[in-house]
Amino acid sequence: MSFAQLCIYDLDSGAVQTVLKTDDHIEAPNWTLDGTALIVNADGLLYRVPLDAPTLTPVDTGFATGLNNDHGISPDGKTLAISDKTEDGKSIIYTMPIGGGRPQRVTPNGPSYFHGWSPDGQTITYPAFRASTGDTAQIYTIPATGGDEQQITEGFDHCDGSDYTPDGKWIWFNGEKDGAVDLWRIHPDGTGLERMTDDAMVNWFPHPSPDGALVVYLAYPEGTEGHPFGRNVSLRLMPADGGTPVILTEFFGGQGTINVPSWSPCSRKFAYVTYASK
Repeated sequence: MSFAQLCIYDLDSGAVQTVLKTDDHIEAPNWTLDGTALIVNADGLLYRVPLDAPTLTPVDTGFATGLNNDHGISPDGKTLAISDKTEDGKSIIYTMPIGGGRPQRVTPNGPSYFHGWSPDGQTITYPAFRASTGDTAQIYTIPATGGDEQQITEGFDHCDGSDYTPDGKWIWFNGEKDGAVDLWRIHPDGTGLERMTDDAMVNWFPHPSPDGALVVYLAYPEGTEGHPFGRNVSLRLMPADGGTPVILTEFFGGQGTINVPSWSPCSRKFAYVTYASK
């Protein structure tokens, strides 16, 4: 049995298409702007998976060979943001051409983990651990060309999975308070914090659809700590303005399934990864 399966969920039909089965531990698909391929990571490197002939095709990331699964494609489809530990021994955010090339450093400090582009491509949002926050992960933004970072959350025990809405008015993220992990949204200037889920599940990695109508996210069972690999999980869908989520599919997965934005450009499909024991 294959270890990882790269899948596409179709909202209109409810069908799941298995694009690729592999013994490699692939993670975190992005969907290219032209709709022809998915980008995944495995073993510290990036790979392109053409949808018309699905194979793992290496992407040149230069010196960056210690990538984690936090990467994403700019709104114009020309640039990749990656998170890599090669230089500092801890995750740093870089940008590079979508077709490959030398990464350019964005965040001066680490650990920092890419999670979302602003719709104009000018800003990146990410969770980061900083001594100034007691080494708890909070959500930050920074110009995509580098510069001063801005902390936009506070008071959470842990934050992750930040992603802009396509109108740029909100950043969604998962935040832990008092032992509960829910989805939240906040304006990019750090105002207007709103809690968007309030249930017993452990909710992670919210991704607004490109048309702004929906949010897909990963739900762990009650009592799960962190966002581990190898759990029975579900992908859920909710309206972008809040409301009751629906369960789309359940499977064995977790860390690596849908860490980063993976919607198709048409907003009717998204990609994700499931796993099985070898």
